[in-house]
Amino acid sequence: MTNEINTESRTALLNLIATHSFKLGDFTLASGARSDYYIDCRTTTLHAEGGRLSGLVFYEMLQQLPDAANVRAVGGLTMGADPLVSNTASASAWALAEYAEIRELAADLELEPDADEAAPQLIHGFLVRKAEKAHGTGRRIEGFLQPGAHVVIVDDVCTTGGSTITAIEATREAGMVVAGVLCLVDREQGGRANIEAAVPGVPFLAAFTAGDVRRAHLALKK
Repeated sequence: MTNEINTESRTALLNLIATHSFKLGDFTLASGARSDYYIDCRTTTLHAEGGRLSGLVFYEMLQQLPDAANVRAVGGLTMGADPLVSNTASASAWALAEYAEIRELAADLELEPDADEAAPQLIHGFLVRKAEKAHGTGRRIEGFLQPGAHVVIVDDVCTTGGSTITAIEATREAGMVVAGVLCLVDREQGGRANIEAAVPGVPFLAAFTAGDVRRAHLALKK
């Protein structure tokens, strides 16, 4: 995708978050801290267009990771990560389908395909339970599970980083390698530092900061 499309997708997603997920007021966060705003990204990531855009943006962010070529799946702690995991996996499948369609069209037109352009990698998904199931297989991780595989952890809102770190720990205990961490909105309240301390040297990328969302919210209200 071009930078122009990236910019359009990100701007559209930011405006949806600012419209549907951001509220000003007096709130108590899960951490117990007080805040004059609240962000519930699930109202955006479960929105039809918001889900599509969040998948596209996360898939594009994943490509920026140094280890992107080796990443086999994305996952995160249920349930904030659920729609992000599904939509990112779907975005990878659409990218591969588009690649195949372009190649087929080039063949029909007897054009030489770009030999340097590699086929997009399918990115699968997995979800981390907060606790192991007490029945069935007793698995804590549902979906993709392959020891040794390089994976990316995703989350919607990062405050202290607790839920993301829980997902990281469960993923590593399952034998998978965390190659990156993606967050939709970073509240810039210490979460990034906590996550980076939990996985030293692993890249942390946030699509937006809470400041970005607040500014977009106020601009849209004018």
